[in-house]
Amino acid sequence: MVQLTRIYTKSGDKGKTALGNGTRVPKNSVRVEAYGTVDETNSVIGVARLHADGEIDAMLARIQNDLFDLGADLCTPGDGSDDNPEQPALRIIARQTERLENEIDQINAELDPLKSFVLPGGSALSAQLHVARTVSRRAERLIVELAGIETINPECVRYINRLSDHMFVLARHANNGGKDDILWQPGLTR
Repeated sequence: MVQLTRIYTKSGDKGKTALGNGTRVPKNSVRVEAYGTVDETNSVIGVARLHADGEIDAMLARIQNDLFDLGADLCTPGDGSDDNPEQPALRIIARQTERLENEIDQINAELDPLKSFVLPGGSALSAQLHVARTVSRRAERLIVELAGIETINPECVRYINRLSDHMFVLARHANNGGKDDILWQPGLTR
């Protein structure tokens, strides 16, 4: 377990930060941007939870914990294959992605069929979940960029890709099972 006794260290005052393996990198590196945007996604989901209850809140709580795992994974260079077996880095695993897929399938089965693209909005929870969806898509783009220049755990890309799908179906669920979705009407304001 992590124990934080001091919040500021001054070690980042020159624009660098430490990764999980101790390597210092610029704070604007793609890796830091990627896990920072994962953290932003987590924060947006925290705001969404203000409007959630029951099983939806429980799903979002599990996802928030997963996002800390994802951030820890991205913060530690490598894909896990060269981790120290005595102290392996925390890595996202397929079971976490599969849980998202199962929840997506369960939620989607209960939704009205989609007849157009959905505009973000409707209920407060749905609107906030759409923000989470778009921020997670930005995190995904950064993770894919990182994967193009450094070795990462490929499950990171799969997890964040499923997360945005999860946020989409959950947003529709929060709009009365899709009945209260705001649908795009092409050319409406021409």
